[in-house]
Amino acid sequence: MAERSNAELIRRDLNVLWHPCTQMKDHERIPLIPVEEGKGAWLKDLDGRWYLDAVSSWWVNLFGHANERISERIKAQIDRLEHVILAGCSHEPAVELAERLVAVTPQGLSRCFYTDNGSSAVEVALKMSHHYWRNSGHPEKLKYINLSNSYHGETVGALSVGDVGVFKAAYEPMLMEPITVPAPDSFHREAGVSWAEHAERMFVHMEAALEAHAHETAAVIVEPLLQCAGGMRMYHPRYLERLREACDRHGVHLIADEIATGFGRTGTMFACEQAGITPDFMCLSKGLTAGYLPLAAVLTDERVYAAFYDDFTKLNAFLHSHSYTGNPLACAAALATLELFDSDDVLAQNRETAALMAEAAAPLAEHPHVGEVRQHGMVLAAEMVQDKAAQAPYPWQERRGLHVYRHALERGVLMRPLGNVVYWMPPYVISPEEVRLLGEVAAEGIDKATRA
Repeated sequence: MAERSNAELIRRDLNVLWHPCTQMKDHERIPLIPVEEGKGAWLKDLDGRWYLDAVSSWWVNLFGHANERISERIKAQIDRLEHVILAGCSHEPAVELAERLVAVTPQGLSRCFYTDNGSSAVEVALKMSHHYWRNSGHPEKLKYINLSNSYHGETVGALSVGDVGVFKAAYEPMLMEPITVPAPDSFHREAGVSWAEHAERMFVHMEAALEAHAHETAAVIVEPLLQCAGGMRMYHPRYLERLREACDRHGVHLIADEIATGFGRTGTMFACEQAGITPDFMCLSKGLTAGYLPLAAVLTDERVYAAFYDDFTKLNAFLHSHSYTGNPLACAAALATLELFDSDDVLAQNRETAALMAEAAAPLAEHPHVGEVRQHGMVLAAEMVQDKAAQAPYPWQERRGLHVYRHALERGVLMRPLGNVVYWMPPYVISPEEVRLLGEVAAEGIDKATRA
């Protein structure tokens, strides 16, 4: 039998694999973590060591690894139907899930279009908005408005409407040019200014952009309340209230990218609920299947759907497709995920866990090199700074977050900072003891990183 150890799997891996979001040369000195098993909030490597999954395996895992109730639902489905083309066919899991999503998302969203992943969901929303205006006699509405520091995925359209340079710069010649408005994230607010007041002040930039460009703009796209890949920057729901009203007034669609914020992450089922708004398009993925299988959905309303409903010869149909659209196994996982929300009062439990996270992280706010500790629900972030008074960042080339990452692994925690931002986005099943461990490890890691 072949050797089963971390070292052997790493050797084989580096001979053949190219990992995502990775400079592969880093692995000359930073070992991979070969994972063979997961249980609850923990992952085990081939040498038998366990790691607390503080990042929910890229923000997807809601109810722990190897969750019995989700696994059983998938096992039951796999013996009946593994996949079927969704063009011209249908199946019970896809229909039931669409019904459930229409019921649980903000009122007015009544149509569900499936796709494979978050980036593709954003592509669908961008194309639907563009195509809606074309079908409605406004082919001049070709542009999109986004927020600075935003991230919406890696496919060409999704990358176009993002604004994180490290992901985007190399591909600029391939991309559309959005109209970028300064984000309302509260890290940049003046001393003594509340999150809500800062959101109001920052909205003047969006209002100005809509005044100038609404006639040529299809949609505004935002990550509601939380810019994840942009460093877990956060803002107040008031901005979304103002944005919904302005989009209506100017005749522009609103796309809510809830791929990372949906399914309880920010304290409500969807972040948009905290502003009491319904977007024209809502993009969902990640937590939709609790980390089990790839699936995404775009929810929209009857007005949008009706603009495509016509005789085939009019060529108004939305001819967008993916081979695995509405995969029955993924839909089964998503249905089990939604059932857990219904049966286990997850949002109430999350409020208790979020309070424990705030308590565990409170000492970080006093650290001389932590500029801010911020939180929306089950997402908490601490931003390391070189100069606290000036909120001056460390040079990105110093990779301070990497020191935190390596220390956390030594302590048995998988914590993957975003540059200088140390964050927790754990599975909802994390225990109070495990939350306290995150607080200890983060404090130790930040101490090490800021002394280096």
